[in-house]
Amino acid sequence: MKRWATFDCYGTLVDWRAGIRAQLARIFPDADVDALLGRYYEIEPDVQRDGALPYRVVLAQTLARVAVESGRSVPPGDEDALAASLPDWPVFPEVREALLEIRERGWRLGILSNTDRDLIDQSVAVLAVPFDLVVVASEIGAYKPAHRHWEVFAARTGATPDRHVHVAQSLFHDVAATNELGIRSVWINRLEETPGPVPTRSQSDLAGLADVLDELVPL
Repeated sequence: MKRWATFDCYGTLVDWRAGIRAQLARIFPDADVDALLGRYYEIEPDVQRDGALPYRVVLAQTLARVAVESGRSVPPGDEDALAASLPDWPVFPEVREALLEIRERGWRLGILSNTDRDLIDQSVAVLAVPFDLVVVASEIGAYKPAHRHWEVFAARTGATPDRHVHVAQSLFHDVAATNELGIRSVWINRLEETPGPVPTRSQSDLAGLADVLDELVPL
């Protein structure tokens, strides 16, 4: 049977925080950018609760709320700045090599992402690694941590939890949900956080991930 490794994209493969932070610093050069980024991180899941909003709208609405909270406004022409900048968000340095090694060992690769199809397609092109399936929020009407991404993935692939490992940076969006669904997880703890929901495994980045996946689901 096929072995599947699915990944969150932004924060796990692509440096979401660096991408957002760069735009906040450009748009609000006089602000405490780290404080704005912290509030952005807290506000975005609240905006996503609607489930039906395209991710580019989530990005714009969250940016606007962060600005208002800090006594600012988004300059005209920058309302869509986050979505427009997304193709330039950097890929973490170890990611491409790690993904290629995982594919070489026979794993199928998928992405389960809280984003839009056009945005994820641009990021996948930058990653330059083939993915066998990509499930995005805008096409299924739900944002993680709702279970819909994993349900759609299972329906489209026939993958069962014993042949599937999900890899992600977010405890809130991903690890908690996989625990509820009985799917093993590898938490990429890039921010040196303390786990709330406890993942199956954890590591600081994707280096050596192929070995961990092979241990969890032997060939």
